[in-house]
Amino acid sequence: MANYSFRMYVAGHTRRSQAAEENLRALCDFYLPGCHEIEVVDATEQPDLAEEERVLATPIVIRTSPLPGYRVIGDLSDRAKAAFLLGIPEVDGPAPEGQTL
Repeated sequence: MANYSFRMYVAGHTRRSQAAEENLRALCDFYLPGCHEIEVVDATEQPDLAEEERVLATPIVIRTSPLPGYRVIGDLSDRAKAAFLLGIPEVDGPAPEGQTL
């Protein structure tokens, strides 16, 4: 399986930013165990990087590899939909007990 890299842009340490990061980590742990990396960038602390990536809204996650890149804006609360929109392959079998994906 290919390694996946994601960059998430947030704006400060808000509840929505924290929820988005938690959802992305849970999504990756379920769909891509052991073969993903996540970088979280606070756009308020690194506005030049956010501008370079053309970030217009936060939270946003950008799949940086493998190419092509994909972007999803929001808190990723619908993890199955977020996985689909990020081009993450489906997992066979049901989600672990107590985990909604």
